[in-house]
Amino acid sequence: MRMAEEHGMDLSLVPGTGFGGRVSKRDIERYLESLRSGQAPPTQAYGTQAAPQRAAPAVVSAPASTVTPSVFRAPVYQPREGDTVEPFSRRRKLIAEHMVYSKTHSPHVGTVAEVDVTRLAALREAHKDAFRKREGFALTLLPFAAMATVRALKEFPRINASVAGDSLVIRREINLGIAMDAEEGLVVPVIRGADTFTVIGLAREIERLHAKLQKRSITADDLTGGSFTLSNPGREGNLYGFAIINQPQVGILRMGEVKKRPAVIEINGTEAIALRSMMYLALSYDHRVIDGVLGNRFLYRTARILEAAEFEL
Repeated sequence: MRMAEEHGMDLSLVPGTGFGGRVSKRDIERYLESLRSGQAPPTQAYGTQAAPQRAAPAVVSAPASTVTPSVFRAPVYQPREGDTVEPFSRRRKLIAEHMVYSKTHSPHVGTVAEVDVTRLAALREAHKDAFRKREGFALTLLPFAAMATVRALKEFPRINASVAGDSLVIRREINLGIAMDAEEGLVVPVIRGADTFTVIGLAREIERLHAKLQKRSITADDLTGGSFTLSNPGREGNLYGFAIINQPQVGILRMGEVKKRPAVIEINGTEAIALRSMMYLALSYDHRVIDGVLGNRFLYRTARILEAAEFEL
């Protein structure tokens, strides 16, 4: 909008290549370049058949400094016989737009911690049968990871924040988003006031939101207001990976699968090799407002809370 105002442009004349035909900065630059070069302004989006253009005037000996680089145009694949074309659903369009926005606005930095969850796995194993009998659903590692995240966020409140223009807003409430897979794509229901729950309370909230998602009764209110996000993409083939930040938050934590591996531990002052349950935690954070020292301290603290496994059930 600012560029259009500066150049006195009518945006209705600029073909948009964004979702729903939205006009981007690149679209305006392409339109202005066509006017400067003497070519007919573009009338269609990238990848479609262009309108006839008259040839630009030849440049005999233009200085190198005046040569404008051409705008990249991504090739568009044309479906062939046997291909299956699945148009984006409305939710998938929104997810795609949100992910692209996050990656272009937040400089993502990723850091990984190795976590020994042997004690935590033993704690879960000791209580899982009684928990299922009492609650009616399985006890997983997710509510423990949620509790560890909440405790670490209380110690490092700058991670529980949102970017607003040129300011960082440190959130008073810890509203933890839990990324969940749905039929039409990823959604992130929010546990409001997550720091007021016990591990069992968090497990119940996660199960309640998951049930609403399965019944397709999730509401917009369930999906808004998050201040930090925890993602658990599943156990199979998920060593570790970096998730995209859920705007306008400044960080997202992603759990990896638990694998048994030999590790060096200390027993009575002596080092020994033992079989341990290990997991990777990967943190993506916004480098505009979070520096490496803070991001690493938050991740380290979350990992140590999980390793200590000092949770009440």
